[in-house]
Order: sequence, then structure tokens, then C-alpha cells
Amino acid sequence: MNPTPTIGVLALQGDVSEHVGALEHAGARAIPVRRRSELESVEGLVLPGGESTTIDKLLRIFELHDPLRAAVKDGLPVYGSCAGMILLAERIEAGIEGQRTIGGMDVTVRRNAFGRQVDSFEADLDVAGISDLPGGAPVRTVFIRAPWIEEAGPEVEVLARIPERTTDGSPVRVGAGKIVAARQGRLLATSFHPEITGDSRVHALFVSMVAAG
Repeated sequence: MNPTPTIGVLALQGDVSEHVGALEHAGARAIPVRRRSELESVEGLVLPGGESTTIDKLLRIFELHDPLRAAVKDGLPVYGSCAGMILLAERIEAGIEGQRTIGGMDVTVRRNAFGRQVDSFEADLDVAGISDLPGGAPVRTVFIRAPWIEEAGPEVEVLARIPERTTDGSPVRVGAGKIVAARQGRLLATSFHPEITGDSRVHALFVSMVAAG
């Protein structure tokens, strides 16, 4: 077990610096990844939010798509948030023609499931492996044009679902009960953006997955 693993953050688009900061707060050494040599130097990788179709195109431009797909197949621990969840999915609904994923998680993800930017919201979620620990509390989550998981295979562990209400007490407009956090082996995915809330517990969970080797 490596108590201070080196974890990369795919640095093609999205909240790269925020993920780096959260990983370091959780006890990892974090570096941005833009090249194959950098990918080969890390023990785990974060796929940040952004626009999944743009990230897909940039992965091909930077010649990282095939190496990353192979690394996931070989067991590299990967955490995908928002667009990163889409990239880890084996199947996409509401994707665009020709859109590809890295794959690895036996899930069907619906792209832009919650609607437009104006439909973004926050909610306090009970996340398995975090909120159920001694002294644990719900995780404050932010959903911005987020995906959700429509279907999950038998090897996928569901960690969280959308509650009935947001943090201000308003009813959730769409998606109540949908899966928004899941784990399969060494892969972790969330619909939401923990890197922008100041709560690094999701990143700490991923660091522990990487450190376990």
C-alpha cells in the first residue's frame, strides 16, 4: 500500500486545478496529465467534468484515447465526475453521432439528463462509503448539466441516488431516485462535482482505492 499515491488529473478541459487541490487535501500527490508519458507515470487518474464530446475529441487529438482505454482495461483506478462519468460508461443515451467513451463501467449513462444550465441545483446526498462511516454526514453535491445512470450491471455498486428535494427544500424537478454515484472495482463515477464544494471526502475515497493497490 502506498499512503501517498501519485494521481493524475486529465488536463484537457474542466476543473483541473480544483481536482488537483482536492486530491492533495486528501493526501495524494496530484499532477496534470496531457501526454502519454504522464499517463504512464500515475497510479490513478481523475477524469474531470466539462463537455464529454469535446473531451472525446481532445483525447483523440492528443493520442490519449487508446492508451487510456488500455490502461482502464489493465486495472488503472479512475474516478470520473460529470463528463468523466460519461467517459467511463460502456453505453450512452442522448449522445451525439460518433461519440466514443473510454468504457470500463457496465452502465448506461444519459448525457445532459438534468437539462439546461438553468436547471443546475445542489443537494445533500447520503453516499455509501462516506456518509455511513462513523461521524459521517451527507455530501453536499452540485449538479451542472449533469448525466445520470439509467441502468447498472450486476457488478456495479450503487453509492448514491438523487433525493426528493434540493438543499433549499425545493422538490427536485427531474431525476429523483436516479443513480448519481457508482463504483465498479477500481472505477468510481459521480454525476456531481465534489471538487467545487470544499468537501474532499469523495476524493479521499478515491485516494484510498488507489493507495490499496
